[in-house]
Amino acid sequence: MTDRVLQRLRDLEPLLWINPKLGPVGQAEVPVSPAQVLQAEDNWRALAPLLQRCFPELAQSGGVIASDLIEVDTLARAMDAGAVGRFFVKGDHALPVAGSVKARGGIYEVCLHGLSLARALGLIGPDDGPEALADGAVQARFADYTIAVGSTGNLGLSVGLAARGLGFRAVVHMSSDAKAWKVARLRQHGVEVVQHPADYGKAVAAARAAAAADPSIYFVDDERSELLFFGYAAAAAELRDQLQARQIPVDADHPLFLYLPCGIGGAPGGVAYGLKQVFGDHAHCFFVEPAQSPCALVQLAAGLEQVVTVYDVGLTNKTEADGMAVAEVSQFVAAVMQPLLSGVYTVRDTDLFRWLALAQEHAALQLEPSAAACLGGPAMIYNSAEGQRYLAEQGLAQKTEQACHVMWATGGSLVPASEYQGFLDKGRQLLNSDH
Repeated sequence: MTDRVLQRLRDLEPLLWINPKLGPVGQAEVPVSPAQVLQAEDNWRALAPLLQRCFPELAQSGGVIASDLIEVDTLARAMDAGAVGRFFVKGDHALPVAGSVKARGGIYEVCLHGLSLARALGLIGPDDGPEALADGAVQARFADYTIAVGSTGNLGLSVGLAARGLGFRAVVHMSSDAKAWKVARLRQHGVEVVQHPADYGKAVAAARAAAAADPSIYFVDDERSELLFFGYAAAAAELRDQLQARQIPVDADHPLFLYLPCGIGGAPGGVAYGLKQVFGDHAHCFFVEPAQSPCALVQLAAGLEQVVTVYDVGLTNKTEADGMAVAEVSQFVAAVMQPLLSGVYTVRDTDLFRWLALAQEHAALQLEPSAAACLGGPAMIYNSAEGQRYLAEQGLAQKTEQACHVMWATGGSLVPASEYQGFLDKGRQLLNSDH
């Protein structure tokens, strides 16, 4: 990490860091394979009948978990993004069941674990499909088993609600900065919540230790899970189909820019990996992190030889973006992303609220602060020296009018009305004070 980047991080100055180790997709040496993405797509299709039976929210979609691709040119202009190209929000803030991108990972892993356990216990035959898990006798037996996870909020919602939907006992270990409404929602659905007076890392460690001591507990490991990772990665095919339906090409003359909010890294890492397999080098993936919690940036900028946390560079890990309040990135995700990620940009908390209010005003989107982080990506690319340099080095400076920008909104639709109104009021006050 250069001294200049380190100083800018400590000054809490929003910055764009370009990854010097980005290389061609075909030359990337990573601990996963494209075949695993294709397997995840097949698994999701197989899970659809089960999900349709177990979750009323999925009855109309046939058990498919998917989100809209929403064009937001007016919002992009309001964000001072340069408004060159086309601008979309990927609406994972409104995903059914969990109301966040975590529905793609948490539900996937819980269901696949349930299928494996049911077969191991002889509750279903080796050739029975996932729909057999909806049987009352199977779910009654699942009540003897626990699924545990450590979370700042949204993964806990996803795993907890999915586990209860299949009949499991569910325990979510949450950090001290977890939002009270997320704790309440879990408890309303019969999920046990254990809160720890520490950060996300300590909550995960507690969940991992509890599972290690009890064979009836299955631990969903947000730091290391390939099932979570590939549950997210399958979303790339969904976006491909949506772009094709709009006749939006992605090729050397029509670059695709993706902006992905990052906490521990599993969701953005999985999505980015899937996108690179679908679109190759024409997909330019950027993570976004809070100024006080840029765990992926500090690890990738320092190299992977040793673990580096945000505390190591003098930051607090305190942010209103609760799902992104993570001090140490997943080392598994860092290894996958090192040759594939274009860069990382950081944002101030105050901007999250401003952008949240603009998203409501110009696109009628209900986002939580962490999800609003994705909206700053195009402006960072177009309006920073680092972004302009990236465009020049990638041969894209003359192709921006043909570019497509997708901002991945990760959560917000389940935020209680009173809580969301508080976010909105704060954002509007900040916008008014700017004028």
